[in-house]
Amino acid sequence: MTEIRNVAADLARFRRRVLVIGLAVLFAFGLLGSRLFFLQVVRHEDLAEQAESNRTAILPVVPNRGLILDRNGIVLASNYSAYTLEITPSKAGDVEDTIDTLSEVVDITPRDRRRFKRLREDSRSFDSVPIRTRLSDEEVARFAAQRYRFPGVEIKARLFRSYPLGETASHVLGYIGRINQREKEAMEDWEDEDQANYKGTDYIGKLGVEQSYEKVLHGQTGVEQMETSAGGRAVRRLASHPATPGDTVMLALDIKLQKLIEDMYGERRGAVVAIDPKTGEVLAFVSKPTFDPNLFVEGIDTESWKELSESIDKPLLNRALRGTYPPGSTYKPFMALAALQTNKRAPGTQVLDPGYFNFGGHRFGSPEGYLGNVDMRRSIQVSSNIYYYSLANEMGVDMIHDQMKPLGFGQITGIDISGEVRGVLPSTEWKRNAYKRAEAKKWYAGETISLGIGQGYNNFTMLQLAQATSIVANGGIKHRPHLVLATRDTVSGQTNPLPQPQGEDLGLKPANIQVIREGLASVVTGGTARGVFAGAGYAAAGKTGTAQAVGMAQNTKYNAKALEEHQRDHALFMAFAPVNDPKIAIAVIVENAGWGAGAAAPIARRVFDYWLLDQYPSEADMAAIRQGKATAPIGKPRMASEVAWPPPTPAAPAP
Repeated sequence: MTEIRNVAADLARFRRRVLVIGLAVLFAFGLLGSRLFFLQVVRHEDLAEQAESNRTAILPVVPNRGLILDRNGIVLASNYSAYTLEITPSKAGDVEDTIDTLSEVVDITPRDRRRFKRLREDSRSFDSVPIRTRLSDEEVARFAAQRYRFPGVEIKARLFRSYPLGETASHVLGYIGRINQREKEAMEDWEDEDQANYKGTDYIGKLGVEQSYEKVLHGQTGVEQMETSAGGRAVRRLASHPATPGDTVMLALDIKLQKLIEDMYGERRGAVVAIDPKTGEVLAFVSKPTFDPNLFVEGIDTESWKELSESIDKPLLNRALRGTYPPGSTYKPFMALAALQTNKRAPGTQVLDPGYFNFGGHRFGSPEGYLGNVDMRRSIQVSSNIYYYSLANEMGVDMIHDQMKPLGFGQITGIDISGEVRGVLPSTEWKRNAYKRAEAKKWYAGETISLGIGQGYNNFTMLQLAQATSIVANGGIKHRPHLVLATRDTVSGQTNPLPQPQGEDLGLKPANIQVIREGLASVVTGGTARGVFAGAGYAAAGKTGTAQAVGMAQNTKYNAKALEEHQRDHALFMAFAPVNDPKIAIAVIVENAGWGAGAAAPIARRVFDYWLLDQYPSEADMAAIRQGKATAPIGKPRMASEVAWPPPTPAAPAP
């Protein structure tokens, strides 16, 4: 039977299908058109930028670090360029196998491996870590020819810090080292601009001037736009914005004086701070023993770090800034000044010194023995303990605290490097806060007695003692100590002095200061330092001191030979010169060296000779000073300006 088709219905159905298909095609083209519009118009700039970034790379250009100079322009820190061989652990596979294979191409020592391990521990897996530094041209060529064998290993050209004088002034300069993980996390809190300026920077100042003036020395990071291949290799430079070198930092330090003092110490420990009392400029800032900051530039190896950190002599401790000591008898002139300011004693008041002081059933003795009646000037000259025992008892701990605080004892001086410690200037409030047990919180009257001679809880830095000495030298005007004089713009060459606060007048009566000056001058002319300053071409004023390194019971006779070397008394000396127009004030400590007149004062005498007379010790004199056997200079002094620079470090004295 023949089927009769409904042509009209088929045609309608066909048209509907064509319409649906047409609409689907139209919709599809609409989607394509809208997507094309979105990509070509709406996201044109973003996609063009991405395309460009696939073709180019923006690389940071690390700036040259600024130089550090002393007050006379001698270079203390500079830079040199060298090739390094670096491994990115996340790309290198088995790192130990990679290093073993690399050692067949370039020389890799056990020290290099230890340093790499230490640096790797402080880095993230995607950071490149140097395995070798200062590659020779031959080593660079050998590696370049076999680079394909070492994924994750590359050669980089880097700037390295150099400290040409080695250990000299290392505690002042500090050092730079690789940025560790803790420092990277701290950088995340920086302003965006500062973070951007450290892109590509792997090293940062760690201590001293390098740390405190980091942003001045660092400079401004530049950029280079490079065209790259599909494999990511640079093909050519498209554009660049050069880096701006860091500024030069100019110190107040006289590095020749610094070196002289360090040489005079030899193998002994201690600290010296010398200040211009009229300005607060730090002329010398010595901590002995020192260390070589060059060890840290490439990453210090484990053995060297262990040697420095575990040494009983603590070479990494900045004794001038962080070492605290009882000031001993060098405290007595300031106690006398406090007595005058508070009207507790008049200059002519006589105090009987029988060689002991009884208080609360205890006898406080004195090594000087019977001295008879002494007034204030003579108490300083002959260093009467009894005079100051009784004075401390009359004043009380809180009055002593309130008078010593403005002089800077137990206070942060504000010197322009970080890490300064406060020390201890005791008071009843201090003791309440310092101890936990109720009976320990109470201040006992007997504890006040030893404060008068710079013992007891008293514990100060040589920086604080030098500042207090400079205040007396400067007629009661207090200046903030500072190490940096100015910065110099590397591009323009313009020198910019760093502004310093105006000196603070402490309101000390001129007549009172004069009494103290006269007492200090008599120490040099007729007291414990007279032999050291015999024949000096200027008038000096100072005070010797001896401070206990370990506590001893009252009336126990001190016997240095019976004690371990590190338990013996410290030798101290504070002084300024010339008396009528002071140009330099100094505080000296030689640890465990005994009497101040025998070990500390001779160092101060040579410092004054250098600064005021341009004199440098003879070789025989240097040898005697280093052995603690010097008084007045031995032999004919040399002209400091004619001594070869840098002078060779003298050999250690025979044991």
